[in-house]
Amino acid sequence: MAHDLNKLRGELKTRNIDVLRFIYSDILGIARSKDILVSQLDKAAHNGPAFCQGVWVTTVRGDVLEAGNIAADGLQDLVSRVDPETITELPWEPGVAYAIVDAYNPDETENMFSPRMVLQKVIRGYEAIGLVPVVGPELEFYIAKATEDGGFTRQHERTGQVYTTGSNVDPDGTFLDLLRNLDRMNIGVFAGNHEFSPAQYEINLWHSPALDAADRTFMFKTAIKDIVNRSGKIATFMGKPWSDEGGSGFHLHFSVTDIAGTNKMHDGKGNLSATAKSLIAGLTANANALTALTNPTVNSFKRLGPDTLAPFRANWGYDNRSCMVRIPPERGQGTRLEVRVGDGAANPYLVIAGILAAGLDGITRKLDCPAEAVGMAYDNEDAPTLPGTFTEALDHLEGNNHMMEQLSPQLVEAFVVLKRNEIERYIAAHPNHTRDVTKWELDEYLRDF
Repeated sequence: MAHDLNKLRGELKTRNIDVLRFIYSDILGIARSKDILVSQLDKAAHNGPAFCQGVWVTTVRGDVLEAGNIAADGLQDLVSRVDPETITELPWEPGVAYAIVDAYNPDETENMFSPRMVLQKVIRGYEAIGLVPVVGPELEFYIAKATEDGGFTRQHERTGQVYTTGSNVDPDGTFLDLLRNLDRMNIGVFAGNHEFSPAQYEINLWHSPALDAADRTFMFKTAIKDIVNRSGKIATFMGKPWSDEGGSGFHLHFSVTDIAGTNKMHDGKGNLSATAKSLIAGLTANANALTALTNPTVNSFKRLGPDTLAPFRANWGYDNRSCMVRIPPERGQGTRLEVRVGDGAANPYLVIAGILAAGLDGITRKLDCPAEAVGMAYDNEDAPTLPGTFTEALDHLEGNNHMMEQLSPQLVEAFVVLKRNEIERYIAAHPNHTRDVTKWELDEYLRDF
């Protein structure tokens, strides 16, 4: 390991990188990090660096909760281990590069509170049956500016500007600067535009094998927040930051190939394959539990509902955007599913791990695929509605042994503890639930998600 780090230190110096920013996702999806001087890399990263395991159960308000005996065992260390393939230079901060790290326990076993470790476990389940999961993320976000009272508002208020670019929707060039910096990172960004609501944007990422796509999406979200923050504004992926406008989605295109890269989602005759049908069966059967991971805040459930273009039922359909799972019209190597239930606040590792786990459950248990929904599917009662509250979704996740087995009991426990605490704090502030977005939600989610 020391020899490898010496070699890496030399390679980084030739690229004029003197600071390596070790980053990893906590359970909430927040980027936790430490800056390591490249000159000291062989010493600083030989056995770490270490972080306190309390990070897995720390809320955005700074409270440390109890799950998995993390506090009871004395807040032990987790040991980080850098993945050199993820090193990505930051164009807006010369000399600095991201490096994603994995989390291990002090005895060198995999730390299964780690969302990235859990995703790798699920991917191994596909590898065991000769399949490679490939995903393409689509995320929306808002750019907001500060107000005199210390709050935030959308950076512009022009309506009807979906699929537009330029100064009308990017008055200070913040979005264009963002797009250029992301391009220089070489993380698969290829296009961007204004979305449906004022000051809402979407930037497109290429698809790739699941772990690579999750890493790129994690760096993408982290970079966007950092770059926009430097302009004096903020970028937020919060599911529904404004009562009077639509929410921000996190859609995931999902397919599987064999080891040689051949798409296994079609039968060669223009139809979905048995494998694809099993994936759909798993996604719809586990939809209630999955919703907790893809819509992981109190605020998320103010975005969902009938006639919102966000999913309402555990259903699927051919090129049908009113369904939870849409089958885009491409066939052959382009055959895939689009899972439309997620919102932007979700942790990329947990969205991808959850979707893959649900699909893998469909394959391993040979679940039957329900009939497709036709037309506007919100009122089609052949499919059950998705959970109407976050509490209901968490109940389903906690009670779903199939998802628990595919994922990690430790991670699910910590996730549920964190999120039930969020719900308790929200209810204490708002005992009479409202569909309007509250100041509590903005304080809890706007900056960090």
